[in-house]
Amino acid sequence: MAASSKLMITEAERRFPCRIKLAVPIGGFGERLTAMQAWLDDNCGADGWAMTPAGQRGVVNDAVAIYFFDATSAAAFVGRWCTSTQTEISDGAYRVREDRPKQRIATLPHKTL
Repeated sequence: MAASSKLMITEAERRFPCRIKLAVPIGGFGERLTAMQAWLDDNCGADGWAMTPAGQRGVVNDAVAIYFFDATSAAAFVGRWCTSTQTEISDGAYRVREDRPKQRIATLPHKTL
């Protein structure tokens, strides 16, 4: 782990009380990383989260840690981006889902009497 990685991790652990560990899928996150970062910005604010390496020593890019100010944001992230309704954990890290959750369908406006 590079010295700059250690500094990033130390700073994130000092600033944010909640952390989740996310296993990097085979082949990487791909376009999902951009979508995840956009979701984090929209739901936590640009300065309300941090992402750092979290893999085992000597293993590059096998896991990332995402830090949050509160457990509610962390739980919302896990619910949106991690596998199935029963969250799967392998080697201490959440697994990223392969599919997308269903899009919300807006209801039609209704009249009141």
